[in-house]
Amino acid sequence: MAVVKFEHVYKDFEDRKTVTHVIKDFNVVVNDKEFLVFVGPSGCGKTTCLRMLAGLEEITSGKILIDDKVVNDVSPKDRDIAMVFQNYALYPHMTVYDNMAFGLKLRKVPKAEIRKKVEAAAVSLGLTEYLKRTPKELSGGQRQRVALGRAIVREPKVFLMDEPLSNLDAKMRVQTRGELIKLHRRLGITTIYVTHDQIEALTMGDRIAVLKDGILQQLDTPLKIYHHPANMFVAGFIGTPAMNFLKCSIKGEEGKYYFVSPEFKLLIPDKFTEAIKSYDGKEVFFGTRPEEIFDANLEGLIKPTDTNSATAFVDVSEPMGNIINMHLRIGKQDFVATIDSETKAKDGEDLRVIFDMEKCHAFDPETEVAIF
Repeated sequence: MAVVKFEHVYKDFEDRKTVTHVIKDFNVVVNDKEFLVFVGPSGCGKTTCLRMLAGLEEITSGKILIDDKVVNDVSPKDRDIAMVFQNYALYPHMTVYDNMAFGLKLRKVPKAEIRKKVEAAAVSLGLTEYLKRTPKELSGGQRQRVALGRAIVREPKVFLMDEPLSNLDAKMRVQTRGELIKLHRRLGITTIYVTHDQIEALTMGDRIAVLKDGILQQLDTPLKIYHHPANMFVAGFIGTPAMNFLKCSIKGEEGKYYFVSPEFKLLIPDKFTEAIKSYDGKEVFFGTRPEEIFDANLEGLIKPTDTNSATAFVDVSEPMGNIINMHLRIGKQDFVATIDSETKAKDGEDLRVIFDMEKCHAFDPETEVAIF
């Protein structure tokens, strides 16, 4: 098992006269046996971080350590890691068995031990009946499991997974996601997993590292990141549909504070008073998740009042089965609510909505950092 550390890591790419700063002062500690997910949009630098750890990219400055040993100048084959790529990277002329056994054969592991490890991995991944087939005889999901099996038999200190589920269909992605979680719990190998899919990040990671433009935005557990995002980028990236941001002002009255716009006046809970009082009279962004907005005409745990509700115009409804994603508008501001499918609201009509103010957020409009 292993602890992985990135200490003040920078990565620059030079192209003639221009220098592109891809990774900037990256500091992360991956704990022993942890499943850490790097998540962010395309081009944010998450795969570059993985490739630097694997030794496939040189770092510009800083240190990368595996079990307190600096590996900056250690060759990839000597870092005791196994990497699973998005594109499988299987040998087309070899059987599934030989693909999975290939790395062990190079290390001159005894044949009996190779067979034992390959067969055990095949059982855990549901590949036993496919061991004599070649990759062209397998589906995309089966090929990806072979790539996982090839990494598992190595029993490395660290697993690196670069969007391994992105080529699978939706059903297979969910199934394989569950298999990976169970596999990690059983093997207990330190794992770093790269994805742009925030659902994968939320469901799989012990912790999540959110990146943007090569800068670490937040590192925490999935629930902490979801409920307490550090800034507007994290709040908008994590969660489906994304968090809504409504521009308004803060107004203090008799010790109470409100989000105020021409269309609404929403009471901020007392627990946020200390954080918000310095913004009295200033503009902020009121943040609320779509699932924390309700149809005031339906029975619910939160009752409508003048300070937790507002009237919105229904632009477009997207039925999703048990819920409807409603695209709403207050004044000139658009937002989305996930409303119970029992609603009678129709496109082109007004709808009174309730905001769950106990779960509201506020963000500084200049820095975009969370106020609460």
